[in-house]
Amino acid sequence: MLTMRSVTTAYGGTTALKDIDLELGAGEVLALLGPNGAGKTTLLRTVTGFVKPKAGRVCLGDRDMTGAAPYQFARAGICHLPEGHGVFPSLTVRENLVVQARGRRIDDAVSEATSLFPILGKRLKQMAGSLSGGEQQMLALSRAYLTKPTVVVVDEASLGLAPIIVDEIYEALSVLVGRGLSLIVVEQYVKKVLELAQRVAVLSRGEIVWSGAASDTNVDEVYDRYLGVEA
Repeated sequence: MLTMRSVTTAYGGTTALKDIDLELGAGEVLALLGPNGAGKTTLLRTVTGFVKPKAGRVCLGDRDMTGAAPYQFARAGICHLPEGHGVFPSLTVRENLVVQARGRRIDDAVSEATSLFPILGKRLKQMAGSLSGGEQQMLALSRAYLTKPTVVVVDEASLGLAPIIVDEIYEALSVLVGRGLSLIVVEQYVKKVLELAQRVAVLSRGEIVWSGAASDTNVDEVYDRYLGVEA
């Protein structure tokens, strides 16, 4: 479905990604791991059009998306959920969802979005900026779902959240996968993301240094060799 072929990107004279080859199948979850500064966020921004490759190709199915603008990636069905909470803080929860309704019946869109996180149904009149960090992340994920994507790239969805909220976020991600979506997930909690992912790719200094099935991934070795800390 989504492929990167020999992709290299650079900021000024500094190479951020080097000769990246990556594939994401339909309904598949890819965990993207690596230490800080490895190039994980740059890779996500490259497959969503925010960073243009210096070389190589990015394709969605048979469609070459290389060099396309972010809105073209979005229209093609690739949704970017960046680090932090992608919501409009000065709008209510309902208004945040309505923005993403895109011509559908508003009540249907709101109902569909809140089915992922029922707590949001109790917060519809509340300003998004007054939600807890976990609720804002839930809202951001619900907004992403309303764009009807085929691929969602998720950058550190659990950042700063309590473990119980992280569990809820991952339950929702599992629901999305069950509905046929494909995910690329950057995550600090390796054990948590491996419960969801089918495949793993490890980045270091802009290069993929290891990839394989999640079931074959030795968590302790990944931490020790690539992340520089113990599990």
